[in-house]
Amino acid sequence: MNAIAWPELVRLGLTRLGLAPDVFWNLTPAELMLMAGGGDGGGREALTRSGLEDLVARFPDASAPHHELSE
Repeated sequence: MNAIAWPELVRLGLTRLGLAPDVFWNLTPAELMLMAGGGDGGGREALTRSGLEDLVARFPDASAPHHELSE
């Protein structure tokens, strides 16, 4: 498990990015990294309808019958 470098993160958010404390503490780590210029926001494309249909076909709900997705 990696330790979180809180002093550096707080310094980044409050000093370099100029965030108010309440704004800083309400950010997710991904949002903070994106604001700091670290990455493109996750690296994955959004799930498409066909991708969702593929997942539903591969992993159907055991407790409910499979229904076609409505448009």
